Amino acid sequence: MPPQDEGEIADAVGTQLIRLLRLIERGQAQYQTEHPDAVERATYHLLVHLVKDGPRRAGALAEAVHSDPSTISRQVGHLVKLGYVERTADPEDGRATLLAATDEGRRVFEQNRKLRNEAIARMLAHWSEDDRLALCELLGRFTSDFEAFKSTAGVPAAPPGGGA
Repeated sequence: MPPQDEGEIADAVGTQLIRLLRLIERGQAQYQTEHPDAVERATYHLLVHLVKDGPRRAGALAEAVHSDPSTISRQVGHLVKLGYVERTADPEDGRATLLAATDEGRRVFEQNRKLRNEAIARMLAHWSEDDRLALCELLGRFTSDFEAFKSTAGVPAAPPGGGA
């Protein structure tokens, strides 16, 4: 029987989100095991921002990904070591450093995006176009609302272990 009230609907959505996150985490762990040189998801997220948004200072990158500068510093160091990111002088302030994706970083990003998109297309191939478009719209709306909700002061912390 489908959920009937607001609380039941919220519980059903929460349960499905936790299920999805666990599947993603399991897939990521398996990928890391099979590909020892793979970049952690959080570190890769930095590369995504640098490719899509262009060069930026570490502080701006930390803000964009909602992380602290010390974590960003470690992750950027790993990306630099791999040759995916380079540090350059900021043309507006030679004392500051800009982080930028290298050609190899952009290649890795594009290859990963291509593989991700192909996998999602295969998963949704049996869905109607209307359903695929509705998923895209609703997921985007949910993500935007989630981000706005989390950025509001005084938001209660998630329960330990992710709930459910």
